[in-house]
Amino acid sequence: MGRQDGTGRLVSPAGADDTGAGILHVDMDAFYAAVEVLDDPSLARKPIIIGAPDGRSVVSSASYEARRFGVRSAMPVSQAIRLCPHALIVPPHFDRYRAVSAQVMDIFRSITPLVEQLSIDEAFLDVGGARRLWGPPGAIARMIRQRVRAEAGITCSVGAAATKHVAKMASTLSKPDGLLIVPAARTLEFLEPRSVRAIWGVGPRAAEGLESRGIRTIGDVRRTPAEVLERALGRASAERVAALARGEDPRRIETQRVEKSISHEETFHDDVSDAGLLRAEMLRLADRVAVRLRRGGLEAGGVSIKVRFSDFTTLTRSQTLGEPSASGQRIGEVARELLAAVELRQAVRLIGVRADRLGAAGGGALALWDDDEDWKRVEGTLDDAVARFGDGVVTRAAFLGRAERHPQVPRTPRPAEDSD
Repeated sequence: MGRQDGTGRLVSPAGADDTGAGILHVDMDAFYAAVEVLDDPSLARKPIIIGAPDGRSVVSSASYEARRFGVRSAMPVSQAIRLCPHALIVPPHFDRYRAVSAQVMDIFRSITPLVEQLSIDEAFLDVGGARRLWGPPGAIARMIRQRVRAEAGITCSVGAAATKHVAKMASTLSKPDGLLIVPAARTLEFLEPRSVRAIWGVGPRAAEGLESRGIRTIGDVRRTPAEVLERALGRASAERVAALARGEDPRRIETQRVEKSISHEETFHDDVSDAGLLRAEMLRLADRVAVRLRRGGLEAGGVSIKVRFSDFTTLTRSQTLGEPSASGQRIGEVARELLAAVELRQAVRLIGVRADRLGAAGGGALALWDDDEDWKRVEGTLDDAVARFGDGVVTRAAFLGRAERHPQVPRTPRPAEDSD
C-alpha cells in the first residue's frame, strides 16, 4: 500500500478515464491531527503526536510531518518521542473528532444515500446511480474533496474503482489529499504490481506465508495454482484472496452498519503484577462493555481479552459463549477465565475486554431457563440508575475506594477508539 508518511503517492490527472469506477472509498488524511490543526492553526505544518503526554500511552494518530520520522499509530508515545523529539504532544479530543466525522458523513449522504461508514474517518460510497445529479464518478470524487475541505476544513483522499477492494487500495495510494481513479477495464493492470500485503485482509503472517513461496505481488497470486495458495493460507482464505487478485469483489454498500464488536480497555499508570487486581479490572471493563451492549439492544456471542505486557508484547484470547449475552457478570466471568489461562510472565501494562459476534438482543433461540436471569434484573436496575443519575453513580461494592487502594488504575476505562 502507500507509504503512511505521504511519500510516493499516486494521483490521477484531470480528465482521467472513470468508466465503471462507481465505488468511492473516502479516507480523511491524518484525521485526528487534522482536527487539532483545524482548532489550533498554530499547529499547521508541524510534527504532531496525538496521545497522552505521560509517555505510557500509545499514539492515536500523527501528522504527516511526524510520520516522516517513523511515527505510527499504536506506537508507544515514548518511542515516538525518541523518533521525533521535536514533535508536539497533543492530547486527544475524541468528542470533537466524532463531531467532525458526523459533519463529513452528512456531506457524503447529501450526495448519495448509499454510504457505508467504516470507521470514524472513512466510508464507501456507491455513486453509480448519481450521475444524473452530479456527473460521472471522477467529478463526484472531486466535488467531495472540495466540499470536505470547504465545509469541514480538512482534507481527504479518494479512490474510485469498480469494487470496494480496489477503491480502498486506490485511496491509500493517493494519500494525502489525492484522488486515484481505476477504470473497470484497467483493474487487473492496476493490481498486477501491488504487494500481496496490499490485499485487504492479508495480515503480516499470511503475507510472510505467501512471500516465503515466492508469491510477492498480486499478479503472482493470480498465477499461482489454487493448491499452493491453500497450503499457504487455508482453503477459505485462499479462495477469497484469489478472487480479490482477479479483481472480483461482490460486496455491496451496506448502509446499515451493525457494530462488529464493543470493547473497553485501560492502560495502567504503573505496570501491574497483582493477578487479583487484574481479575477485578476485567470485571469492571466487562460491566462497561455490557452497558453499551444493552444501550444498543445487542447481545454478544463471544468474548475476547487483550493483555499487553511491560515490554509491549500483546496477546489476545477469545471464547464463544454458549448463549448470547449482554450481562456484565457473564462477560466478566468469561474474561476472567481467559485471563487465568494467560501466563503472567511480566507485569501488565494494558488490559481490554471485547464483546464480539454481536446480534440483536433476543435474536437467539429461546432456552428453557436463563442462567443470567438474576443478573439481568440487577443490571437492569443499574441501567435505570445510570439513565437517571449518570455514569459512575452506581457501581459494584468491590470497586468502592478502588482509586485510593490502587492508584495505578485509571478512574475511567476508555472505549477502544477507531484509529485514523
